Amino acid sequence: MVKSYGELGFRESLKSRSRRVIRVKVIRTKARRAFSPTKIPGARWVINQYIGCQHACRYCYAKFMCKWYDYGKWGSWIIVRENIPELVRGKYVVGKVYMSSISDPYQPIEEKLELTKKILENMNKRIKISILTKSDLVLRDVELFKRFKNIEVGLTVNGFEESVKNDLEPYSPSIRRRIDALKRLYESGIKNYAFISPIIPKLTDVEKIIADTRGFVTYYFFEFLNFRAAGAEFRRFLRDKYWEAYEVTSNRDRFERYVKDMIKVIRKSVVKVGGICLHYPKFIVLN
Repeated sequence: MVKSYGELGFRESLKSRSRRVIRVKVIRTKARRAFSPTKIPGARWVINQYIGCQHACRYCYAKFMCKWYDYGKWGSWIIVRENIPELVRGKYVVGKVYMSSISDPYQPIEEKLELTKKILENMNKRIKISILTKSDLVLRDVELFKRFKNIEVGLTVNGFEESVKNDLEPYSPSIRRRIDALKRLYESGIKNYAFISPIIPKLTDVEKIIADTRGFVTYYFFEFLNFRAAGAEFRRFLRDKYWEAYEVTSNRDRFERYVKDMIKVIRKSVVKVGGICLHYPKFIVLN
């Protein structure tokens, strides 16, 4: 069943957080299972209650899902797997569960549907879970997080200037709101982490992000831009709009030098590092 974003009343919700409006198709469906095996480093399972993401980030690696779901451009549709709250009830899995890999569990539609909230309410509280989002809506569920024995909540913070953020992440909450959310999670006793991603030359100021957050972040995870997975459309956009960034990322030798220099910066920062993810010239996660 397909409903438009406006029919479900989410238009105001999205506008209130990003100050920009997008209309999307909402496709309701049933999932066969809640927990799927994953190769995400450090996790054994992934849970995707939504497929697709309203944040519509230009560089999003999950855009490949459009190959299997022909509903339009990435960011213009959301699949809602509405039975997952029932599928997790009474289930226990060994190993870390990651939420989510092909969507954001706290994207604007969540404010109305509360699907993520219902899943967490029904989930076995002994399950080890890691949540990642770009939205301060995550603060709504702080009291629910406290019921879990082993939970961590991360926010993606890439330090883009406002104009850059509006270009690359047009419908996500501001960087400032995400930083404030990290602080409030920390003050609430929730283990948190800053996911600094994507690190793009000339656009991401890693040192400033660390300086702005080091007092209230449990640990950091760093990820350099996956230039290939970001897609040809993004590469063209970067070339046309941010030439200096493109000039480095598109040149193997220059990008490798940049990565080495940034890793030195990270090591010298004396913060707890959960991992440093590289995609070029090959995929590797450094501790």
